[in-house]
Amino acid sequence: MDKKPEKNVHRFGLIGRKIDYSFSRKFFSDKFEREQLPYSYENFDLDRIEEFPEVLNKYPDLKGLNVTIPYKEAIIPFLDELHITAKKIGAVNTIKFTKTGRLKGYNTDAYGFRKSLEPYLKSHHRKALILGTGGASKAITYVLQRKKIEFQLVSRKGSGKGILNYQELDPELIRDHKLIINCTPLGTFPDIHDCPDIPYSGLTDKHLLYDLVYNPVKTTFMERGLTSGAQAYNGLRMLELQALKAWAIWMPEN
Repeated sequence: MDKKPEKNVHRFGLIGRKIDYSFSRKFFSDKFEREQLPYSYENFDLDRIEEFPEVLNKYPDLKGLNVTIPYKEAIIPFLDELHITAKKIGAVNTIKFTKTGRLKGYNTDAYGFRKSLEPYLKSHHRKALILGTGGASKAITYVLQRKKIEFQLVSRKGSGKGILNYQELDPELIRDHKLIINCTPLGTFPDIHDCPDIPYSGLTDKHLLYDLVYNPVKTTFMERGLTSGAQAYNGLRMLELQALKAWAIWMPEN
């Protein structure tokens, strides 16, 4: 008979808001059960980031945290230090509790996005539209800069600082940007019929659409791309890769 763990030696979790749908909790809970690891993983659903210190006080056995929408940027002032990549990106999705009790922020989104995107990139994917300007989009811009892919940010309001609003998009601009990445939560379950408001008539079979949303598996954004003959992928593989990277960061201390 396999020996069962006697107690939860280490606790891990996810910081975010409205995160019942969380990928991370199921991913790590399944991993711990499958590998018979004496660890637990839970969601910490915060209405305000100012509640974060309460989590630390209540759970002194925490060894690692993931961070999701809308706190990837707001969490930074609560940390003691940042890994160089997280500092360059300006967003954190992984927190490591060091042996000395310090909180160090990392960004594994960039790694997950790069590794999941690379198999689908072709030579004509030289210009990209990034839909959304939140914490997730910062990791995307970081990757595209390093891959020397020109990009244009798009947000609901725009800013007058090189960021377009959706009303400024037209089919010609869509045709000119063969890589389109949705970094917004639009289309996430249960609002599965939502999608970014772009002129989809400009899509061609040369386009690659990448949706960071993973639930549902095929979003309306993706479906509209596939209808036009484009390639379209969701963010599940990115999430898996960033989670494994986070685990590799946590484990040396555990």
